[in-house]
Amino acid sequence: MNVPVMNMQGAQVGTMQIDEQALGGVINAPLIKQAYVMYHSNHRQGSSKTLNRHEVEGSTKKIYKQKGTGNARHGDRKVNLMKGGGHGHSKKRVREDFRLDMPVKMRRKANRNALLAKLLDNEVKVVDTLKLAQPKTKEFMDFLKAIGVDKTALVALGVLSSDGSDAGDGVRRAARNLDAVSLCSATGLNAFDMLNHRFLVIGKGELEAWLKGPSSQTDKSAKLAPLGRGASGRKVDDEKKTGEAA
Repeated sequence: MNVPVMNMQGAQVGTMQIDEQALGGVINAPLIKQAYVMYHSNHRQGSSKTLNRHEVEGSTKKIYKQKGTGNARHGDRKVNLMKGGGHGHSKKRVREDFRLDMPVKMRRKANRNALLAKLLDNEVKVVDTLKLAQPKTKEFMDFLKAIGVDKTALVALGVLSSDGSDAGDGVRRAARNLDAVSLCSATGLNAFDMLNHRFLVIGKGELEAWLKGPSSQTDKSAKLAPLGRGASGRKVDDEKKTGEAA
């Protein structure tokens, strides 16, 4: 598959060869959906809850005496039968209760297959160098218009270089004010973010690094010779970020 490579002015300056078989060959909709549901579920905060009678603020005094009033027997006003009282079976669920998981190799296959789906729909815009001299939102909007992005877009930026410089800082500062544009790290591309946006905008170098990086290990090599590990054995990519992307 030949993918056109454009410059910041929207002119095609070359092509990029991408192997469809390395991305799954055909669209595996059930696998993509499973990954999407997992990422979506793992975004839940798990902070919703309701109060029981012991957590409702108020007096614990018995509202009237036990006998002689002709009314039903009651204690305090915080029971679930009373207005303003607690819930009989209060909801107490934390984030971990909603979390789902997938094997690493399945996640990676799903993410690569989602990229294949975007490529087949011509929704991936590859730029030779994604860089702005000045962080101006108007210039970034003109850039999106030049490359044919007229809907929501996910802009994947590179990570900091070894000397601490950030070539994508101008783009990051220029695009953060746009509601229809989301920013992410190129090493953390996942099916959820890609499918939630119409277009994917990414630099050629960042896309090549992602295709050849840890996401390419969808077989036994992921365990025998894993990529993306530093000297301490800790992964240095964003694979576990935003719902454990791979």
